[in-house]
Amino acid sequence: MNKLIIRGTFIFIAIILIFLLLLRNRLPFGKGNSSFAVEPGYAITRIEFSERDSRLILEQKGDKWLINGRGEARKNGILFIMRVLREIRIKSPVSPELFKSEIEDKGIEPVKIRVFEDRKLIRSLLLYKTSSNSYGNIMKTRERSKPFIVYMPGYDGDIGSVFTLSELFWQPYTVFNLLPSEIASVSFENFSDTASSFTIICRNHDFTLLHGSMPVAGWDSSLVRRYLSYFAWIPFEKWELGMKEEEKKLIESRSPLYRITVNTSDGRKVILSLWERMTEDGGAAAKDSDRLLGRTQSGTDFFVMRYFDIDPLLKKRSYFFPE
Repeated sequence: MNKLIIRGTFIFIAIILIFLLLLRNRLPFGKGNSSFAVEPGYAITRIEFSERDSRLILEQKGDKWLINGRGEARKNGILFIMRVLREIRIKSPVSPELFKSEIEDKGIEPVKIRVFEDRKLIRSLLLYKTSSNSYGNIMKTRERSKPFIVYMPGYDGDIGSVFTLSELFWQPYTVFNLLPSEIASVSFENFSDTASSFTIICRNHDFTLLHGSMPVAGWDSSLVRRYLSYFAWIPFEKWELGMKEEEKKLIESRSPLYRITVNTSDGRKVILSLWERMTEDGGAAAKDSDRLLGRTQSGTDFFVMRYFDIDPLLKKRSYFFPE
């Protein structure tokens, strides 16, 4: 009799322990289906994205993050995706009917995301980018698991856009990062006021100010030095990676507002062209008074620049003359 009681007690305790274990790991839709965030305690050191035949790797090397083992990644971009991976949560489930109509019927392929701590895989996700919700995504933990719309609490933007294989997105958002000693010449063209255009030639710490090809006299060399110092850091705000080809061609057909050409002492050249940016105001097109569209000769994609950032370089020739 005592043996039966003892055996029954062990069975009862085992059932309770199993129940508690399941309860501890239980999430509303099952842990395997709905555990999207990287759990606390893990250090993220490598993030892999793949889509069809394309692949991009962000990997920590010392105190830097590299893009595909080469250039350094933009720090703000890394900090943001780390935050997303740790704070991502379920917003709402997606019905099989909605997943079929919005993803399968449209042939949307997922972005496959793998997150590592050193060589250990700590999270694997599938992201389906879609315009069917304001968060820009439907996500699964694996192919056969349930789909969900996910979001990051406190952030109302499209977190799906951060899971991108574009190297441009991860590179520093910088147009110029030059010391005055690295600059051999600067040419500023103002297409709406050509009389204010100028060129600065730098040779052995001596400067020449030109209007067209003609030297100009009476200018202040300290103002030239100050102007060249502004090239130490000129950032842009974001890439316009979603721009359609017909939009690009329309912009290219217009004359830019400004063009800045910089030749460096080691033979590099950067040509920055700036166009007017249009926005929608009540459904009608309007000029953006705060931002411009920019592009350098090294790429075909446009980016957005704030006047606040580029304004130090948008000087007239008269700037260099004492009042």
